[in-house]
Amino acid sequence: MSVAHLLPVFLYKLVQSFIIFIIDACKLLLNFILHTLDFLGGAVIKVAVLKLALIHSVNNKSEGDIGCNYVAASFANDDVATLCHDFYYKAHPELTYEERTKLNYDHPDAFDTWLMVEHIKALKEGRSVDCPIYSFVEHNRTDETTKVEPSKVIIVDGILIFENKELRDLMDIKVFVDTDADLRLARRILRDVCERGRTMQSVIEQYTTTVKPMHEEFIEPTKRFADLIIPEGGNNHEAIKILETHIHHKLK
Repeated sequence: MSVAHLLPVFLYKLVQSFIIFIIDACKLLLNFILHTLDFLGGAVIKVAVLKLALIHSVNNKSEGDIGCNYVAASFANDDVATLCHDFYYKAHPELTYEERTKLNYDHPDAFDTWLMVEHIKALKEGRSVDCPIYSFVEHNRTDETTKVEPSKVIIVDGILIFENKELRDLMDIKVFVDTDADLRLARRILRDVCERGRTMQSVIEQYTTTVKPMHEEFIEPTKRFADLIIPEGGNNHEAIKILETHIHHKLK
């Protein structure tokens, strides 16, 4: 075979190798960004509830829980319980894996929110609950559960907690932690590529087709339900301290 014929093959392999190099470099960069941004709250929404409950919600599943963790750390371990709204995604054993990957997981109908409502009611009444466990790799609920005991403060982490009125009415304190969209997207890419084995292309496609539209339709409008809006996520230490002081005051 002549050099002229081999050149296109060589160029193809060269471009292919370059693309793989760029992808690997992006993964390393994303990991670096993840570690350097860990101190940020990164949550567009963190909601809280009190009485026996502090309910905290984030409006993007990729966002961190730093601000909420600051609050939780101020209580004794047996005074804080956590429920994650993501674990209440509906089970779909009737669907294949490929069919489950195509579902819209950023729509309120994707969640078994009524089960979460019942669990929070039970915790407020002093009864323990068996919280479901969801597999983000299989896109389905597992057969396992984790027991959550009643506590003075209940932290609930989720993306659409303000959307459901009955769930919202259980909250004594509602806090919306605002974070820029570019940071939310960066953290989503970091999480899904580095932790869940997904491609950057699939993450961006999901973001543009469901995450961003659902955020604009169901999450951003719920700011009006917040008792407190905190910019800059968990990095806003003064606002977190005010929230923490208010929670302690209500528990007295």
